[in-house]
Amino acid sequence: MAEFTQDRSIYIRIMFLIIPSLLIVRLLFLQVFDSGGFKEAAMGQAIYPKKIYPPRGVIYDRNNKVLMNNTIVYDVALEPKKINSSFDTSHFCSLMSTSVADFDKQFKRLINKYGWGHRTLVLYRNKSASQVARLQENIYDFQGVELVEHAERNFTYDCGGNFIGYINEISEKQLEKKKYASYVKGDYIGITGIENEYEEVLRGKPGTQYLLRDVKQRIQGPYKNGTLDTAAVPGQSLHLHIDADLQKLTESMLANKLGSAVAIDPSTGGILAFASGPTFDPTLLTGADKGKNLNKLLTDATKPLFNRAIQAQYPPGSTFKPITALVALDEGVINPSFGMGCGGGYYSCGRRIGCTHSGGGHARDLAYAIANSCNSYFCHIFRLSIDAAKHKSTKIGLQRWKTYMNDFGLGHPVGVDIPSENGGLIPDTNYFNKVYKGVWNSCNMAIIGMGQGEILLTPLQLANAMCIIANKGYYYTPHFVKSIDGDSTHQKLQPYLQKHQVAEIADSAYEYVKLGMMYVIEQGTGRIAKIPGIEVCGKTGTAQNERVIAGKRVKLQNHSLFVAFAPRINPKIAVAVIVENSGYGATWAGPIASLMIERYLTDTISPKRQYLVKKMQDAKIIPNYTYIIDSIEKQQAIERDRIKYMSRDSLRFITRRQDSIRKHQDSVMATYYYKKLFQKP
Repeated sequence: MAEFTQDRSIYIRIMFLIIPSLLIVRLLFLQVFDSGGFKEAAMGQAIYPKKIYPPRGVIYDRNNKVLMNNTIVYDVALEPKKINSSFDTSHFCSLMSTSVADFDKQFKRLINKYGWGHRTLVLYRNKSASQVARLQENIYDFQGVELVEHAERNFTYDCGGNFIGYINEISEKQLEKKKYASYVKGDYIGITGIENEYEEVLRGKPGTQYLLRDVKQRIQGPYKNGTLDTAAVPGQSLHLHIDADLQKLTESMLANKLGSAVAIDPSTGGILAFASGPTFDPTLLTGADKGKNLNKLLTDATKPLFNRAIQAQYPPGSTFKPITALVALDEGVINPSFGMGCGGGYYSCGRRIGCTHSGGGHARDLAYAIANSCNSYFCHIFRLSIDAAKHKSTKIGLQRWKTYMNDFGLGHPVGVDIPSENGGLIPDTNYFNKVYKGVWNSCNMAIIGMGQGEILLTPLQLANAMCIIANKGYYYTPHFVKSIDGDSTHQKLQPYLQKHQVAEIADSAYEYVKLGMMYVIEQGTGRIAKIPGIEVCGKTGTAQNERVIAGKRVKLQNHSLFVAFAPRINPKIAVAVIVENSGYGATWAGPIASLMIERYLTDTISPKRQYLVKKMQDAKIIPNYTYIIDSIEKQQAIERDRIKYMSRDSLRFITRRQDSIRKHQDSVMATYYYKKLFQKP
């Protein structure tokens, strides 16, 4: 019995040693060695890591004027699971200057959209510091509510919205992409323009502030006096080539018009002005009403968010003739003294291609043909270029011509540093083989020489082509950003520092074409663009405008185009302007381009030409049919969506009768169209 008692006491002593030892080891593991699990859960309850958003980089113009900076705003967020019966809704709403009904509406909307599982949901966005000051003082009375501070963008010069772009909260779909692996819900990113293209440069690096919470989850202050906090790193600033004063003038002249204007410094490729009409107030894309304003802009019939400078594609009209001349000179099919008679049209292809002049020797040589914009002359020398005997066939000649065009930056995106650029259309042998089933010749495309037919260019491409002529054979890729945090050789800017040499066309050819373009301004079709004391080289253009609407090809009002560079020697600016549905190039596009050149080269507009500024700014050139066409296209889109979701039986029925239905719809739509399209507003 004594031995048993003695043995039992030994076991008890061992247990008293083992159990505390296990507890000590476990506590040591939990508190010292455990990097996750219970330790993380405990830390999450006691310590709140608050993400500190850095201010995005400031954007400046070429003269250090601030175009875009930041304003500190707050989002009011809440955790749904912590909103219970003890939450004083009335008090909260009084502090936020809103109604209980609005709170209930917003709260239910978020729960219906995201459910209860989300950690935090943003209830109110973009509240200023003054708006949330009262709430900030009482924030601890509302469990589950927090203020999330971030920088909202602020247009300080009220211009440039079409190329600067806007930011918004990252979407769920974007978060699924590998590209956005470093982002989390609630982060803001650039959606369009420079904000998008330079997102990684502008965003900066977020910081973290660790805050201590009590058992009721109320913030008590910084954890460990802030020794573990990391500071947010602000985004890098951008200096642009843009001239803010020139940009504002350009936008004001494109108000109430469909079109665009681009100005480039030929010596650098830096974009000096870049406007798309109709213009819009860029501040609409900032602030709490951004979403509502964005929806209105997206549904506007005039499409103000459609960046016409890089997305719209037009027949270049007569602005293309200098390029036709350069190719013909380089191919050796003409010389500068080459001339021809023109009796008001070109008849060599068995049909008349009209010309605006007849007689008077307006095409007696290359310079005069450019100055007077002779259609016959340029249709003919285009045909000479692609039919040249050295090519042995028209098809080979056309491919050679296409190579010239590609060298000029046509038929493909130029590579500007904002997204969504279109490349235009330069037809080739494959294109015409498809259209004409392999049987065609130079007469099928003669009007390309005068900038019509199967050729489409963007305004940016036209401005860049003027840079090539101004520089006599080279260009730098057009771009907005001049330097990043003062570094003009930043890695992201390297593609824009490379010189692009086009086809080895002789300098003398460029000089002859320049001379003709100077005659355009001095004595030809572009005299409206003449600026005292400055040799301007330019070219007017009037492009035919046709649309297929309701199954009918309809000719609408012509587009007005103008391209130019100045001065002739050592050019400083190249410009392309297009005003849709407005007639001749010299009527609207010419004056706008001329005023842009004068403003940039002289820093002012002469008193004698101020009337012209006012005329351009006051003009409203949006035809009524713009709204009719938009209405038709929206209705057709609704019909397509309706058919898309039809049942199979309904679709079979539609298929059986599709020809008769289509003819009936076309007839109805066409009747509606012709009745209303051209009626006055």
